[in-house]
Amino acid sequence: MLTVVALIHIIICLFLVGLVLLQDPKGGGAGGMFGGGGSGSLLGATGAVTFLTRLTRYSAILFGITCLILSLLSKPNIGSVIDSMPTAPASAPAPGTGLNGALPGAGAPPPGAAAPTGGSANTAPVAPSGGASSSTGTSGNPTK
Repeated sequence: MLTVVALIHIIICLFLVGLVLLQDPKGGGAGGMFGGGGSGSLLGATGAVTFLTRLTRYSAILFGITCLILSLLSKPNIGSVIDSMPTAPASAPAPGTGLNGALPGAGAPPPGAAAPTGGSANTAPVAPSGGASSSTGTSGNPTK
């Protein structure tokens, strides 16, 4: 269907160009456009409408109609552009940020992590054992 309308559109286009070239210039060129041509001027009397003028008018209307039909037929979908965009996962951190959205090396530990207590520099954090007889307090560090 699109190919048939496109071929008709091209034929009408060539026909319209030919009709415009066959018509005589009313007013004798650019000088007549500003009133130098008398009755053939831009705002002056136009004279009788010829067969070529009517044919040009109707072929221009057909050209516009085929333009509209081609634009409607070539439209791929009716949905929005935003509907076709992929959605990003909600839990992914922004690029360039560390865990929980904190900037790397910001100095403060992420929320929920225990703050270091003034022990020696060689002590590693101890993971809670999870049993009832644990020797850890509420902060997750061993109690003294």
